[in-house]
Amino acid sequence: MAIVKAGLIQVGLKGSTDQSPEEIRQQMIEAHIPYIEQAGKAGVNVLCFQEVFTQPYFCPSQDSKWYAAAEKIPDGPTTRLMQEYARKYNMVIVVPIYEEHMPGVYYNTAAVIDADGKYLGKYRKTHIPQVAGFYEKFFFKPGNSDWPVFDTAYCKLGVYICYDRHFPEGWRALALNGAEYIVNPSATVAGLSQYLWKLEQPASAVANGVYIGAINRPGTEGPWNIGRFYGSSYVVDPRGEFLVEASEDKDELVMADMDMDKVREVRDLWQFFRDRRPEMYGILTEI
Repeated sequence: MAIVKAGLIQVGLKGSTDQSPEEIRQQMIEAHIPYIEQAGKAGVNVLCFQEVFTQPYFCPSQDSKWYAAAEKIPDGPTTRLMQEYARKYNMVIVVPIYEEHMPGVYYNTAAVIDADGKYLGKYRKTHIPQVAGFYEKFFFKPGNSDWPVFDTAYCKLGVYICYDRHFPEGWRALALNGAEYIVNPSATVAGLSQYLWKLEQPASAVANGVYIGAINRPGTEGPWNIGRFYGSSYVVDPRGEFLVEASEDKDELVMADMDMDKVREVRDLWQFFRDRRPEMYGILTEI
C-alpha cells in the first residue's frame, strides 16, 4: 500500500489592498510559513496553496497596480523560496502565483517543485472567466500548457486552477496523461459556487479515478466586497469520498493520507477509460 500524505493550506488576506503588491506578498508569505513548517514536520509529501496565494483576489478591480504582483517563474522570489522549503522537508510543493512571462503578458500559474527542490515545470490556467466582478481577462492571458503531468517523488501530479474545474475535459486530459492526484487551487465566493464546490470535484474524481485536492481561501477582501470566500479546502478519493475538509472561515492546514493503490483499484472496477469512445466525440472540438 503506497501512502502519500497530501497537505492543503488556506489563508485569509493579510494586510490591506491599499498596500503595495510587494508589501502584501511579504505578509502572505510570513502567514504561510508556520503552516509550511507544520506540514513538513508532520510528514506531508505533497503540499499546495490557494490560487494566487501571495496576493488578494484582485480581479474584481481593473487596476493595473496589480500587474506589479506578477513574478517570474522559476526565477522569482516566491518560487525560489519554496524550493528551499521543498528541499528542507523533502516535500513536493505546488506554488500558485501570478506569473510575468514578459512585460504586458501575465498568467495565472502554478509552479511545481519536486521533493529535492528541483523545479519541474508549471501549469497556466486554461479557462479565464470574464463576468461582472470577475475581470480575469484584464489580468490573465489564457494558458496553453497541454495538460502537463509532473512525475514527482511521490505521485504523478496534475494541476487545474479554479474556474478550470467547471470544464470536465481538462480533468479527463490530465487523467489520460497519467495523473493520480490533481490539485485545484481556487479563489471562490459563496453563492451558487458553494453548492458546486462539493459537487463538481468529487464527481470529477470518480469520473477519472483520481484523488483531487481542492483549495479555497477564507474571509472577505475589501474594497471590492464581492462576497465571502468560504474556505472548505478538501481532499477526495477516487470514489468521491471526502478524506478531510477545512473550515469555512479559518486559516489552517489540512492533511489526508491517500492510498495510491486505490487509483488502480477503482479504475479496474469502474472501467470508464476502457469504455470511452473517443471516435464519437468529434463534436467536442467542432463547436
